[in-house]
Amino acid sequence: MQINFVTVDVFTDQQFGGNPLAVVLDAEGLNTTQMQAIAAEFNLAETTFVLQPTDMGNTAEVRIFTPKSEMPFAGHPNVGTAYVLASSGTSYGRKLSEPFVFEERAGLVRIDLTRKDGQVTGATLATPQSLKTGRAVPVEIVAEACSISIDDIEISNHAPVVASCGAPFVMAEVKTKASLVSASPRSEIFSRHLPMDLATGIYLYWQGTGNPFDIECRMFAPLFGIPEDPATGSANAAMIGLLAQLRSEDDIELCKSILQGAQINRPSVMHAEARKKPGSDTVLRIGGNCVPVSEGRITLVGQVTG
Repeated sequence: MQINFVTVDVFTDQQFGGNPLAVVLDAEGLNTTQMQAIAAEFNLAETTFVLQPTDMGNTAEVRIFTPKSEMPFAGHPNVGTAYVLASSGTSYGRKLSEPFVFEERAGLVRIDLTRKDGQVTGATLATPQSLKTGRAVPVEIVAEACSISIDDIEISNHAPVVASCGAPFVMAEVKTKASLVSASPRSEIFSRHLPMDLATGIYLYWQGTGNPFDIECRMFAPLFGIPEDPATGSANAAMIGLLAQLRSEDDIELCKSILQGAQINRPSVMHAEARKKPGSDTVLRIGGNCVPVSEGRITLVGQVTG
């Protein structure tokens, strides 16, 4: 059995920057075990598998896997998969129309393509769920898990808290860029205090930049096989939603430029938006550019087990 794949770098306009993604284009016939094995083989933060949609009015069903687990929703896999499908123009013989709508475990994900000089350069997604905040996480646990001091964590705006717009993360603000840069994940603390069913990982952010970026951030998810993610669209969408939720106004429009991945030499640039009108839910969007890297075929021989 042969299946086609494409790899792209997401949230960047330079090859070998941003967050790499593998997109398996013809995943019909693969089972979950095979998909997980292929994702582990690529060993990227995420790999997506494109299937025919249940509702033919949608673009595709998309399943997302880290090297160790399936994700209900993630940002850079959606942006990258949309870019790849837009570049081909078809999926399973169907001509694709805009906007794209992907069926995922967290719900429907609408994606608008972005262009420059008539060429598709990236995409912007709207999250499948409104922001939900869950339990607070003790500052001591966040500090220990990230190898920083309790005093490094900013709690004047909010305490560390689980937040999700399709995938949950522990959101914590830090006081200085030095605190952000010095952070390092300790997987044994994640295992002890932050199980996979509680949160995907810890997202640290700093709001002290502004030139040229409004926010710098890092995300650690060692239990999912991601020691550090170069770009986490779903976490950044939750972050912009959390910042909007902290505002008292009923009419809100927040737009932030975000840098992630600089500490691991994979600089990623995202644009996040939160828009709320009186009497409506806050719409959360995250987007950026993509560049192609490679394409090829996987030959499956025999039975994949695991």
